[in-house]
Amino acid sequence: MNTRAGEASALRAGITIEWLTIAWMTLEAAVSVAAGVAAGSVALVAFGIDSVIELLSGSVVLWRLVSEQRAADRESTERAERRASRVVGWSLLALAAYVVAHVGYALAVRAAPEASPVGIALAAAALIVMPWLVQAKRRIARTINSPALRGDAACGIVCAYMAGILLAGLGLRAAFGWWWADPVAALGLVYFIVREGREVLSSECGCSCRS
Repeated sequence: MNTRAGEASALRAGITIEWLTIAWMTLEAAVSVAAGVAAGSVALVAFGIDSVIELLSGSVVLWRLVSEQRAADRESTERAERRASRVVGWSLLALAAYVVAHVGYALAVRAAPEASPVGIALAAAALIVMPWLVQAKRRIARTINSPALRGDAACGIVCAYMAGILLAGLGLRAAFGWWWADPVAALGLVYFIVREGREVLSSECGCSCRS
């Protein structure tokens, strides 16, 4: 009984966390794309597109959690989990492809992130907000046994990493004039993103919901 009560409480917490994620990602996407266009910063626009992908991921995982809360049988929950995991996994792989394309473009045209006080403030805020969301999602995912929620947490790690890369790229360019620092650092994301995406896609085939 205590276990079921704990799972129900974790499920409610997961739904709250996903609503907070959606709200933050909506703000992050709008501000970073607008600031990126205004400053002519490819890196900020890329950060905004990543936020859009994470907004999609968070929306799908929210649907999965609400479906479990309302489900009357195990089969419905498992079906929602598989669909959510599939979308999250493919979103991560799409993000990896975008990062590679972005890096290739940035190196080809020698694009460097421009100074943008708004963008810098947003990236700094993301470094505070995202780790908190990631830890909460991981904890809840363990309790309710959700690969989709773990994958969504991985998206959050990518967001925090990209925010750090954005700040580092701006700093290195300002200090040393290294225009290539941002796109080269972004390559460090690709292995991690692909690994997490494949892990989520493989787990959705064999995941088992608790009884």
